[in-house]
Amino acid sequence: MLRGMNVLQKLRSTAGDLRANKGNTAENWALASRLLSRVSNDAGRIQQIITARDLVGLDALLDAAEGKAAEAAAPLPEFSAPDLDAAMRAFHKRIKVSRLADESRLGGRYTSGGRESNIDAIKPPDGFPDAIWQVLARSGKLKDMGGGFYSEPAAR
Repeated sequence: MLRGMNVLQKLRSTAGDLRANKGNTAENWALASRLLSRVSNDAGRIQQIITARDLVGLDALLDAAEGKAAEAAAPLPEFSAPDLDAAMRAFHKRIKVSRLADESRLGGRYTSGGRESNIDAIKPPDGFPDAIWQVLARSGKLKDMGGGFYSEPAAR
């Protein structure tokens, strides 16, 4: 149902349907409630808006959520090419070591399992600022998996 749309777009579409009285009103408000819980952590305010069926409050909450999304798109500091290359080398080394450690883990019979590692995302090395990982993710060299984890764009 949400394929091809992000949560904010779907919320805006649902709010438009509510304003135009399109579809089942109860189902639209239920959908808005589920989607709002993904956008905002203020459960009390969400419940108040849904219970009162407050379109103005829904729009205000969406505007606030879109403002947060705009802040996330704020410009990041510039880093030199050698700094970016060093960060990528450190990331690749860290993920390689993590995978090797996972693959060499001993099984119940005191021999290695010979299986492939399932590690596809890691927390990046501490020796670099957080902004450098965000810059690398925006440039497509890394993929931001959320929660401070990053992976290679073409994960294994």
